[in-house]
Amino acid sequence: MKKNSVVLYKNFGAIVQEQDGDKFIVKYCAVPATPTGKKAVYVEQKVREKDVFLLHEGPASSLENILAFSDDSIDAQIEEACELLLSDEETAKTLISFEELVSLIRGENIADEAFFVYSKIVNNIHFALNQDTLKKGELLFSLRSQEEIDLINQKNFEKEHEAEIRAAFINRLKQRKLELPADAKFMGEVEAFALCKTEKSKTLAEAGISQTVEKAHQLLIDTGIWDIEKNPYPTRFGFSFDSAREQLGKMPEEERTDCPCVCYAIDAPNAADPDDAVGYDGEYYWVCIADPASSVTPDSSIDMAARGRGTTLYIPEGASRMLCESSLEDYALGLKQDSKALAFRLKMTEDSQIDECAIMKVNVQVKMISYEEAENQKDSPELKPLFELARKNLKRRIENHAVNIQMPEVHIVVDKDTKKVSISPHIQYESNAMIQEMMLLAGEGAAKFAFKNQLPFPFVSQETPEFPESVPEGWAGEFAKVKCMRKRSVGITPAPHAGLGLSFYSQVTSPLRRYSDLVAHQQLRAFIDGKKVLDKDEMLERIAAGDAASLAAKKASRLSDTHWKLVYLLQNPDQEYEAFCIDKRGADALMLIPSLDMQTTLKGFNEINLNDKVIVKMKSVGIPEQSVEFMKL
Repeated sequence: MKKNSVVLYKNFGAIVQEQDGDKFIVKYCAVPATPTGKKAVYVEQKVREKDVFLLHEGPASSLENILAFSDDSIDAQIEEACELLLSDEETAKTLISFEELVSLIRGENIADEAFFVYSKIVNNIHFALNQDTLKKGELLFSLRSQEEIDLINQKNFEKEHEAEIRAAFINRLKQRKLELPADAKFMGEVEAFALCKTEKSKTLAEAGISQTVEKAHQLLIDTGIWDIEKNPYPTRFGFSFDSAREQLGKMPEEERTDCPCVCYAIDAPNAADPDDAVGYDGEYYWVCIADPASSVTPDSSIDMAARGRGTTLYIPEGASRMLCESSLEDYALGLKQDSKALAFRLKMTEDSQIDECAIMKVNVQVKMISYEEAENQKDSPELKPLFELARKNLKRRIENHAVNIQMPEVHIVVDKDTKKVSISPHIQYESNAMIQEMMLLAGEGAAKFAFKNQLPFPFVSQETPEFPESVPEGWAGEFAKVKCMRKRSVGITPAPHAGLGLSFYSQVTSPLRRYSDLVAHQQLRAFIDGKKVLDKDEMLERIAAGDAASLAAKKASRLSDTHWKLVYLLQNPDQEYEAFCIDKRGADALMLIPSLDMQTTLKGFNEINLNDKVIVKMKSVGIPEQSVEFMKL
């Protein structure tokens, strides 16, 4: 590059004025002259050699001549060059330099013509400037395929005819007769609105459709963009269908006590994240809990991500885990025989009171069995003491006015390929109740431990419900109790949990899937290690953030369950169900369908009494509104 060389500077045609050390002064036209008489604005700029691309070594006559050059024959010459290049299959696939192209098109590269020829090549639809080599300072071109050319032409056509194309689309949308898949690209904005990612929808407004998520959802179904199985609720509440991604890594090496007995991780047969195991050594009862707090420290990136999720989201399609899926192998209990856990070692009195709760880091041998297997082994030497303790503890809690509510539960399974939904009753064994009592004992023991040691801790409480003087029997009575229950509270001061019949309580048994439990474990570990614990304000702030996210997850889970129940009803339109009256509301009857764990209102049923049974059948379902109407047979 030298004086009067022709260069390309920021897409401007420029000429080198002189060299200044290792830099060059170039001149270019920043603002061209206009027909109204406005003069051109020329600028001189000091640049490095790598800031410009050499088009011709020169010498060029002047910048004005470079910019003014034109030749009407150039288009035909470029077409001829394209035909020649395309005639050789190998050449057509290779990159070709600017100099080679100019030689092919014009015969020779002339300084005053260089920028004009470059502009024509770079704006010709047949040629693409290679961006990878451009970054390296080379002007290399490739031939576009016919498919690429057609796509560019289509985009240009759509840009030129945007208004009429949009109008035709809106007309088809109003008639619910989209041309798919072509029209799908216009519906992305409606999808974003239906998933609560945007607050307004221009498309809905143009089509004269109310801007509600339900109307958007129905429109997407009507036009074939979504099928009825599409579940929007996790996304609407800000949840990903994917689990957390950051790896916990292997559990750190630290001193641990060996648990003296085998502990049993008792869970559903398909459970993938068992986080508790129980055992008895002849003197102490052991509740061993997964120990992710050994790796997840307060305010670490994993901790903050878990706080943002609040909990593992369980929906019929699967689980979106609070902690990375790969962490289960090392941190869940029972996936390996030898596990590391945070253990709650309980010494009990004869009347099932906690006499002593020690908390320690342990190595434990874990045996994983199902609830059904545990039921069959409940008289075995290993499990019998656990069942006996659970029965005593349940008796103690009931005597302390614990509220026992037995509402139906169902298990929803969605086939990933066919989207076929199956619903089955959740089978309750005594082993389920045994595990529940052991978890409650661990929570009670942890709360007493924290209170005794003045440890800032998330104590869970619940005010006493006010039941009516007469509570009916059956499903109606269970529903009446549900209506009377108060919300739970989390605070730094222990208070009775009336629903459980406990004076002290905290949740500590699910740190793999509940953020508040993870915080509790972080506090306990810091205390037993003699390290700094979170103060009460820091702890409550984290708990509150996690609980807010957890509440959103519960809503997303509940609405997802309802969604798939409605899909099930549509897939089984002729099925009949038993329904029981659980509440009277004027002339209407609120009915419970136990086999679906679903409630529905039958209007105008004055003659029906509480707990009366009727047979019903689905009449209509609204997927977007989550509405369903049953008729009495």
